[in-house]
Amino acid sequence: MAKKQQADQATIDAAMAPNKPRLQTRYDDDVRGKLGEEFGVTNPMAQPTLDKITINVNMGRHLDGTKVPANVKNAVLHTLETITGQKPVMIAAKKSVSNFKVREGYETAAMVTLRRDRMWHFMDRLINLTTPRIKDFRGLNDKSFDRQGNYSMGLSEQGVFPEINMAEQSFTHGMNINFSFSNSDPKMSKFVLDELGMPFRKPVQKKAKK
Repeated sequence: MAKKQQADQATIDAAMAPNKPRLQTRYDDDVRGKLGEEFGVTNPMAQPTLDKITINVNMGRHLDGTKVPANVKNAVLHTLETITGQKPVMIAAKKSVSNFKVREGYETAAMVTLRRDRMWHFMDRLINLTTPRIKDFRGLNDKSFDRQGNYSMGLSEQGVFPEINMAEQSFTHGMNINFSFSNSDPKMSKFVLDELGMPFRKPVQKKAKK
């Protein structure tokens, strides 16, 4: 009787457990093995890890005196919260940049930092739902990696996200999206993102001269 109760409880616990994001499952079950074969890094603790995804919207050009207009600020914050499911924070400029109308100490940007499940779910939607909606999309730039293997990309308008109805938006704005890795370099990070389905631009094959 006790064994049956334990088995029933295990079944209930398994049913109630949150589903593991499918991109994380693919990384753990498939990409890790390929990393070992491709780069010789078989120890999971030494393999590249995607730590966080940061989404940033700069509003410096909308500064009116010392503040961003309320309608602009609220629109950007609403967009970020809608596409990430997480409340964004306002960021103050660390130094002044006259060309971009940025003044030190003034709030000029909004940012969301995603980790764990929300990070994986956002990345899944970005790859499979958002990038195909980009106008004249020919692939993402595969050169935008820094020395640590972090990757950056930009979007020119928020309307590429299915959650955003542009008919309800007061203005168009873009955003920067940064993928932060640890234990990585540009080659390994690109390999990981490629295997997870990131639609990088395909190299153009030159036609052979006859």
